[in-house]
Amino acid sequence: MSANYDVIIVGGGAIGAACARELASTGRKILILEAGGDAGQAWRAAAGMLAPQIEADASDQLLQLGLAGRDHYQQLALALSDGVNIDVGLWQEGIARVAASGPEAEELRARVTWQQDQGHGCFWLEAREVKQRWPWLGPTAGALWAPHDGALDPERLVCGLLADAQRMGATVVTNRAVSLEREGARVVGLSGEAGRYAAGNVVLAAGAWSGLLEGLPRAVPVRPVRGQMAALPWPPDIPRAIVYHKDCYLLARGGEAIIGSTMEEAGFRSEVTAAGLARIFAATTALCPGLIRAKVRRTWAGLRPMTPDGLPIIGREPLLEGLWYATGHGRNGILLAGITGVLVRQLLEREAPAVDLGAFAVDRF
Repeated sequence: MSANYDVIIVGGGAIGAACARELASTGRKILILEAGGDAGQAWRAAAGMLAPQIEADASDQLLQLGLAGRDHYQQLALALSDGVNIDVGLWQEGIARVAASGPEAEELRARVTWQQDQGHGCFWLEAREVKQRWPWLGPTAGALWAPHDGALDPERLVCGLLADAQRMGATVVTNRAVSLEREGARVVGLSGEAGRYAAGNVVLAAGAWSGLLEGLPRAVPVRPVRGQMAALPWPPDIPRAIVYHKDCYLLARGGEAIIGSTMEEAGFRSEVTAAGLARIFAATTALCPGLIRAKVRRTWAGLRPMTPDGLPIIGREPLLEGLWYATGHGRNGILLAGITGVLVRQLLEREAPAVDLGAFAVDRF
């Protein structure tokens, strides 16, 4: 094998970069193995919403992890600004989830009530209040208002995490991981298309491609789900905002209106389709009629890593010492990236994790 490392991170996207940064902070020798290219990575297709509350109810097993993820960005954004002078564009001015009908409003009211009962900041806005706050929206039946939710810029986040990891000594290599190297019941390294690397720990953070790594002790049920998106000019006379509906969302970033998104079973095909964009435009222009004549600036798609139950896989592999999972984050990769890095560091340091990870163990499948 080539150089020896303490930990190899398979994947240099938002999750892998966050894990690398946290582990590099402990003085470990870290290798980030990134396949390269930009086709399909989930973080490139993310809107960057930090929105754990807009879908949360009593059945939501992700809420506590999501809240921890959202709140962690306040300190992480400052650390990246101080460490590598990268502003991740964090803003937390609230997200409105609008209801388009009476039944939707009833459902959202119940979510608001449950969240308030749990002590979370969450409010119901009547239709007239929605119209007062966002007069440019189409007709609604009211909205759930999560004042602490917000967004950041995913590209800046990944650049900042990688840069800070490298500042602390991590190495980034462009090489597609092929298989785990193991001796008996423990990891000893990893083989890639362009070389082999020795390490006592491997963190699998390869997103939708995680299940393709050879030598895993079990099938990792992570599949790609395509999400298509588009960018339009943000109307200059409208204050920035994030508005979400069950069929679409609208987010202001850098003078653009980021709109999305589809959820398509398309394998590893990350192309943009006319049918997918038509669905997005139809839903978004119903939400904001003023965008109907806006000129599309760009379109793109990414592959979200989804698990059968919609929950990520975070933690150790009980059948193979030295293998750790940080994958399957689905639509919540950006929200959960920073806190996942913290949790992986805590696990490798043999500390109690900041969040109960029982629901996210790999052996639940």
